[in-house]
Amino acid sequence: MSHTVSSAAQKLGLAAVRALYAEVALEPKPGLVSFRDCGSHTDMNAQTFLRSLFALRGYFPRIAQAGYDGAPFADLAHLGQCAEARMLAATRGINTHRGAIFGLGLLCASAGQLLAQGLLFTPQHLRAVLLSTWGEALAQRAKLARLAAPVSNGQQAARRFGLRSAGDEAAQAFPVLFDVTLPALQAGLQSGAGERAARVQALFATMAVLDDTNCVHRGGIDGLRFVQTCARQFLQAGGIFQTDWQLHARAIHASFVARRLSPGGSADVLASACWVQSVLVEFCRAGFSPPWSTEVDPTEPQKPVTSWQERPELVA
Repeated sequence: MSHTVSSAAQKLGLAAVRALYAEVALEPKPGLVSFRDCGSHTDMNAQTFLRSLFALRGYFPRIAQAGYDGAPFADLAHLGQCAEARMLAATRGINTHRGAIFGLGLLCASAGQLLAQGLLFTPQHLRAVLLSTWGEALAQRAKLARLAAPVSNGQQAARRFGLRSAGDEAAQAFPVLFDVTLPALQAGLQSGAGERAARVQALFATMAVLDDTNCVHRGGIDGLRFVQTCARQFLQAGGIFQTDWQLHARAIHASFVARRLSPGGSADVLASACWVQSVLVEFCRAGFSPPWSTEVDPTEPQKPVTSWQERPELVA
């Protein structure tokens, strides 16, 4: 596996970090951590997420480069495992981004391979490349997960209630992301509602349909159904096009906190949608031509970073 990362892979990875920052910064966001409060969590806050993002900032460019190189799925999995270890070390054992390491990491790898094949960056091409390159491995992984003893909270919930896990979503090229979340985000942006409101709309659209095993783990199957029902009611009332949509969303937030519900899976999908949209804008509308010959060694020592203010380009 290559130890150098091209500038295009760096761009893909930086877009991933920015998308994850956009997700944690978003508010109102029912039950989830934001800069306003800790949502339904007592073991983490926004600073925990920022420490995690610092730890992961090299992972997304590396997996994008691995995708460009056509690395086998085992290599991608190894990169993800190393990234998870760095995340847990940075957060003192708190799982902030395990879902994003898997899902958004796969998308970065797929984007790298897409560029290697000289294809235009589109959602359709991204999904096709994911399936043609690693689809068989992902399907086998999902099958083995269904047969083996569950090793994560999400797998336990999916097994018990017959839900579609994150692994199942990946094996099907992320249908909720591309069929629900991304279209909702794009529709919100096209309406002129602004990025913040469009992201909230996309989050609620996702919560309404996703088998979010985080909710099942914290509140049982009734907790998941409550989340889905609240999201559908918000959308049926007009979503972000209600005059009092922020009050409505914050009331739902309070009801989730009271029940300890946190739709973390939906948050991961939203971050992925933000990433896809940002890459579409930067790589396509700007006519970006990937300079793959320009390489950077990610193992080269960097200046220590002690705050986000020292690296504004990570969050701009």
